[in-house]
Parts: sequence; C-alpha cells; structure tokens
Amino acid sequence: MKYLVRDKIFAIGDDYWIEDEDGRPAFLVDGKALRLRDTLELKDHDGRVLVTLRQKLLSLRDAMTIERDEHPLATIRRKRLSLLRNHYRVTLVDGTELDVSGRILDREFAVEYEGELLAHISRRWFRVRDTYAVDVLREDADASLLIAVAVCVIRMAERGGD
Repeated sequence: MKYLVRDKIFAIGDDYWIEDEDGRPAFLVDGKALRLRDTLELKDHDGRVLVTLRQKLLSLRDAMTIERDEHPLATIRRKRLSLLRNHYRVTLVDGTELDVSGRILDREFAVEYEGELLAHISRRWFRVRDTYAVDVLREDADASLLIAVAVCVIRMAERGGD
C-alpha cells in the first residue's frame, strides 16, 4: 500500500493529510505548536491518535521517540553518516531494531528489518517536487509506525543538515 505525503508543509503547527494510493485521506499529521520540543501526532481518519512523535530532550545525540497510548514504542537515532547515504537506527521497546538508510533529504530511502525491506520511501513516482510516497510492502506491517519513522528521520535529517 502506498501513502502519498506532500512534503512542503512539514512545519510545527501545520496539520496535513497523508492520502492512500486511491487518494483518500488515511492519516492526519497534527503538528503541536508552542511546545518546548518538536511534537507531532499521527491520527487516523476518525481523529484517534495512533502515535505521537517527540524530539527527545537531553540526549547526547539527536533522537526522536515514537509513543503509542502515551507509552514509548520506539527511539530513532542517527546511526552513521557516509557521503552518499544516511543511516538511522529505530529501536523498538522490545529490542527489535529497524535500519533506515538512503538519501533522506532526497526522499529516497528504505526501512528494513534484518535485511527484509518493510517500506520504501521515494519521490520517483511523482512529478510534483514536494511529494513523495511511503510504500509499505508487507500487508502485516504497522503502516502508522512506518510512516512515523519516515516523518521522524526526515525531520532529523533536515535539522541536522545531512
């Protein structure tokens, strides 16, 4: 299932819809303005909060957390940097680790678990410059988590100047 994200409105306080591949609103990204740290909520079509994305305070390295029902679900940190690709590690609370690598600022990257591709993020399917897709490849994957991971690493890359 592909989800369409319009990139140009990624700012704190902005709300925007992520559409499914049929053009229907699937998720609402609700930016929380006037907070001490970067905070977003990913909501379903009915307005229920699925996950909350927060900038982690007092961290030695830039990090964001993803929470579900006010409990930590995952922490995202920059793993390593090379000239051609950026790498981030997503550590779930159960110890599972996802690897995010690719050209984050170009919106060309992948989310993998033990070498298995879970999601592919790309602009290549669209002619509009500020639009990209999150293609969730496994039907049993948590789409809201994978979209949250994509949003987090993009925000971190933009802040970090990757």
